[in-house]
Amino acid sequence: MGLTNNDIFKKLRVAHKLRDDDIVKICALVDFKVTKSELGAFFRNENHPKYMECGDQILRNFLNGLIIHLRGPMPEKKNNPSTKK
Repeated sequence: MGLTNNDIFKKLRVAHKLRDDDIVKICALVDFKVTKSELGAFFRNENHPKYMECGDQILRNFLNGLIIHLRGPMPEKKNNPSTKK
């Protein structure tokens, strides 16, 4: 058995010492809204009745937000006209 999205999410949460508030703010950096109750469902045991699978979109948005959180926003590209003649 491989890792599920929920396992990856849990491991990243522990590795970066993130709380639910932090994760909500990180997701907001990429204009993705997630609630604390949704996060609680992702971090529950698989046998719990309120457990919810973490989808690819949620994990992808969290990872993109985490990059911005750790590195800062991507600098804007400068459009320099080439000087080739």
